[in-house]
Amino acid sequence: MSSVNSLFGSRLNVLNVGLEQFYTTLQQQNVESAHVEWKPRAQGDPELIKIVDALTGDPRVAEANKRAFAKLDSASPVWVDVKSAHEAVNLDRYTLLHAGPPIEFKDMCVPMQGAVVAALKYEGLAETDDQAIELAKSRIHFEPCHHYGCVGPMTGVISYSMPLLCVKNTENGNMAYSTFNEGAGDVARFGAFGENTVRRLKWIENILAPVMKKVVEIEPVNLKVLISQALNMGDELHMRNNSSTSIFLKTIMTALTKSADMTVLPEIARFLTTNNDQFFLNFAMAAMKASADAANNIPYSTLVTAMARNGVNIGIRVSGLGDQWFIAPAAQVVGLYFPGYTEEDANPDIGDSAIMETGGVGGFAMAAAPAIVKFLGAGTVADALNYTKEMYDICLGESAMFAVPNLDFRGSPLGIDIVKVIETGSLPVINTAIASKKAGGGMVGAGVARAPMPMFKEAIKTLYKLMEE
Repeated sequence: MSSVNSLFGSRLNVLNVGLEQFYTTLQQQNVESAHVEWKPRAQGDPELIKIVDALTGDPRVAEANKRAFAKLDSASPVWVDVKSAHEAVNLDRYTLLHAGPPIEFKDMCVPMQGAVVAALKYEGLAETDDQAIELAKSRIHFEPCHHYGCVGPMTGVISYSMPLLCVKNTENGNMAYSTFNEGAGDVARFGAFGENTVRRLKWIENILAPVMKKVVEIEPVNLKVLISQALNMGDELHMRNNSSTSIFLKTIMTALTKSADMTVLPEIARFLTTNNDQFFLNFAMAAMKASADAANNIPYSTLVTAMARNGVNIGIRVSGLGDQWFIAPAAQVVGLYFPGYTEEDANPDIGDSAIMETGGVGGFAMAAAPAIVKFLGAGTVADALNYTKEMYDICLGESAMFAVPNLDFRGSPLGIDIVKVIETGSLPVINTAIASKKAGGGMVGAGVARAPMPMFKEAIKTLYKLMEE
């Protein structure tokens, strides 16, 4: 009894494990305390714990993951060409590609429907908005960009005539594609569909794309090298592309001046340098798509090869499960809103650009980009470091090429492993723009989203069942 009395008579120093509410209460009472984040394995689910143990101890999984990770890490994406979508991926006039997992027009979010209207007017298949909507409902076939080796930011809509930048993984031989970034303003990727939007799409097709094709014919561009350099210059490559776009423009400048005559060079220069810091993002997305696709379809592998959002749902693909989608509702992005906007104005998470995190950058390399923290409303520089450190816990390894200076040049976390996601309870973090829920409303903020747990649970159960058969 005397020892108990002496305990309560002395100053308390408390280590709280588990429920954070106890720690918060202690802090409010000025009690010296520390909080330890603790989660039970696999959320304490006996079935998931059994599956995690089985897959962790299976030599087939270990070997498959070794192969898949090596394919992802050793990929060498190079920009090699510019082609129209029908030339590059054999797209027909009545098929439109979109961001994220499969979805029909009637179920699309409003910004994606707006981008569909813009594409149909751009293609000359409809003259008015109403005609475009009726055509979309009746005759147009919709497919995810990922089904064609493509990726598209935000709405991600790709149509027959749109020029695509073509990226070859020279290590593996596979190709990946993306549209050109439209710049800022009333753009199709945010759902705008007015005359100016269509006019800009036509300008990209008729003026920018032919010049860029000549540029890359002079000298293909190793995108992986540029991404690596940009990480060392403060980009994380998803939401901050200031350095990467600058490096890219410097790289192509000589070829650009040789390829564009003075009737178009000034307007191209204005487009590339005026409020278009994210111009390189589309190149980086295609680079990561080419890298991730090389690691797909390896039996027994638990490596995630795609994460994509359509503004309604988010889906993942897993190497050992090929092209099958595992889908959950898209998250609401937590972040910083521009003046005059609130969460009420925001569309749920949207775009194929989560391919950046799949490839080990973006939110996974947030520690490399302290300048992005305030823009995303992500807290402090220490928080950015912690996001990256947390992602190591759910990855198969570290990138040999993408170094994080603020972590003593440690390789960025690479190779999302569904087993580790389930075991730790940590979810992939995604840096992203926040799109207006109105068509053409543009970007209303930026922030961080987490890929939801249900699709990882479904994927791991599916793989386990397949391996047991």
